Amino acid sequence: MKKSVLITGSSHGIGAAAALAFAKEGYDVGVNYFASPQDALKVAEQCRGAGVNARIYQADVSKRDECERMLHAFIEDFGKIDVLVNNAGGAQRMPKGGFADMPMEYWDQQINLNLNAAVYCAHVAAKDMIDKKTRGAIINVSSIHSEITWVRRKALPYSAGKAGLNMFTKSIGVELIKYGINVNCIAPGLIYTQVMSRYSDKNVEGFHRKIPAGYGGSPEDITPMMLFLADKSKSRFIVGQTIFIDGGQSIDGAIDNMLDEEF
Repeated sequence: MKKSVLITGSSHGIGAAAALAFAKEGYDVGVNYFASPQDALKVAEQCRGAGVNARIYQADVSKRDECERMLHAFIEDFGKIDVLVNNAGGAQRMPKGGFADMPMEYWDQQINLNLNAAVYCAHVAAKDMIDKKTRGAIINVSSIHSEITWVRRKALPYSAGKAGLNMFTKSIGVELIKYGINVNCIAPGLIYTQVMSRYSDKNVEGFHRKIPAGYGGSPEDITPMMLFLADKSKSRFIVGQTIFIDGGQSIDGAIDNMLDEEF
């Protein structure tokens, strides 16, 4: 039977590249988007060009009810879920000032998007996999900022959310492996996606100085690991791990003072 994958936040960037990569491997694909149906339709059409079925699903994954609605719709459409990729997330523009000035609504939004969204989606996916005896995979997408953060932004909730995602991966990884469900996490470093447009050339030069490899990555540097972790014949003994794909940056120390301007 053909396998299926649902990828959150897959209308652009790493998620879109992952959707196409899985389609080329023969997976039917669910493309999730928040506010860009045109982009999601374009990604789905590219996936169909690989000879698979692809559908789009709108959901704000920071909200539990919308995650549950999306997962149930996907399962109804494809019969089951074999792979869930919790890719959606992002560090939104931080309010001015430090932690003491930060609106708590901002904290809540960031934790919901970067941690709780994965929990909401994985909760439904894991139950379906267990009930249907699907020896599936859950792949979370964290960040280098789960390990290191901007010194002048120590309170950035994005980092806290992604660090929590790493531990969530460990916790459910050791619980779900007895059902044949592998849970692992990928933590990308600097990846060239459309979000990079927010940075100046001077910022990018600063980024590169902090990366031992001397350059940033592309979404295609991330997708091979996703496919590997989804392939149980290759990755069945990898459980609860967070794998950094960052050009060595997380090894080489904190990235303090890497920004020359606020963003």
